[in-house]
Amino acid sequence: MPSDTPAGARPPGGKTFFGHPRALSTLFLTEMWERFSFYGMRAILVLYLTAAVAEDGLGMRESTANAVYGTYNALVYLMALPGGWVADRLIGARRSVLWGGVIIAAGHYVMAVPTGWSVFAGMALIVLGTGLLKPNISTMVGDLYERDSPRRDAGFSIFYMGINLGGFIAPLVCGFLGEKVNWHLGFGAAAIGMTFGVAQYVIGRRHLGDAGARPADPLLGADRRRALTRAGIGVAALLLVLTVLAVAGLFTVNSVVNLLTVAIIVITVGYFARILTDQEISSTERSRMKAYLWLFVFAASFWLIYDQAGSVLNIFAADNTDRDVLGFTFPASWLQSVNPILIIVGAPLFAWLWLRLGHRVSTPVKFAVGLVLNGLSFVLMAAAARAAVGGDLVSPWWLVAVFAIQVAGELSLSPVGLSATTRLAPVKYASQMMGLWFLATAVGDAVGGQVARLAETWPAPTYFLTFGLASVALGVGAVMFSRHVSRLMAGMH
Repeated sequence: MPSDTPAGARPPGGKTFFGHPRALSTLFLTEMWERFSFYGMRAILVLYLTAAVAEDGLGMRESTANAVYGTYNALVYLMALPGGWVADRLIGARRSVLWGGVIIAAGHYVMAVPTGWSVFAGMALIVLGTGLLKPNISTMVGDLYERDSPRRDAGFSIFYMGINLGGFIAPLVCGFLGEKVNWHLGFGAAAIGMTFGVAQYVIGRRHLGDAGARPADPLLGADRRRALTRAGIGVAALLLVLTVLAVAGLFTVNSVVNLLTVAIIVITVGYFARILTDQEISSTERSRMKAYLWLFVFAASFWLIYDQAGSVLNIFAADNTDRDVLGFTFPASWLQSVNPILIIVGAPLFAWLWLRLGHRVSTPVKFAVGLVLNGLSFVLMAAAARAAVGGDLVSPWWLVAVFAIQVAGELSLSPVGLSATTRLAPVKYASQMMGLWFLATAVGDAVGGQVARLAETWPAPTYFLTFGLASVALGVGAVMFSRHVSRLMAGMH
């Protein structure tokens, strides 16, 4: 019977991790600590930005803080594109993950410095580091399985548990320290978590075999020098634009956020155009990329709503929920742990479900289910917001129920999307395609950050109901087009 594990990733002595290649454990734990740092900081970011200066916050308006949060998340995932390129063409996925982890840790340590500027400087470093780590560690997970193995979805679901284990612990630790003691101490705890992640990766990389050891399509000689020169010109151009904005007095939080949102959308359109017109990919690969474009739109729409958990829903938790338990008012950020703990419980069930169903349920249909459930969560949130009209504090169980519905949607879409990306990727764009998958999150978060500005001016029930029903309608449309998308996938399920 043929193995699902490529020879280069097959563990010595036949040792496995929950029945999967031993190397999955190293990647699982690295991602767990990286997500601890990311979600720990994310859980308190908007609360810190909107806290009054007298409370050691930055005193931003909610609309601006929501947009900053969305754009920051978007940039984290946007940088997955150049991060994938660096791995594919220069240093390989394995070293990209290592250097990404080091830079992320440095960013969190900078954020721990108790000054206002340190937060933005630290976020810039985290953006760069996550761009190197995030797409490439997922690509390495894909390298552990045959290209069309039904075990891939199960493996990615287990990997997803690592993401959410870190996401569960982080708000409890960083949230308590940030909200109850000092904001920057909460950011410092995130730094320590990423340090653990880097140390674990260095210790466990002996299990990785050949996964990610070399660039997939290395640049050599003159081509390498030309690419690095172009990258340098691009960085210089960005610095020039920022300088012009500063000189013109337009270098404000809002102007930078708006500029970056437009840039993310333009980059997305350009990147798809480049791949679809590349004459070096086969007609089959081009057809699969057309299918992937549909999945990309569905995923971006999903993240537009889903990732408002850390902004709009986080502020709702702080301002509109009764968090008193036996005289102790627990931090609002603790509710950010509900989502990941539900995923930890649900991920094995969905891994079993996808393995049991095999190819009987197509990838586009799984995406459609995710969109419908995501929309229904906001419909329920509209009811919660209506109950809070007039200043009444509502039970936090409303948010727990909303997160439970979103989790079911996420497990229908996100790990399946990771797996689909590695299956549909043209060989030439292996790591970069994983970056393109994260670009769907970038587009969703960037547009979602702008959309979230409306939460400050629209009545809350209207806001949640409008975007909830829109997501349900899109999910129904995705079902209608599922057969067409499946045909474009050309034999992939």
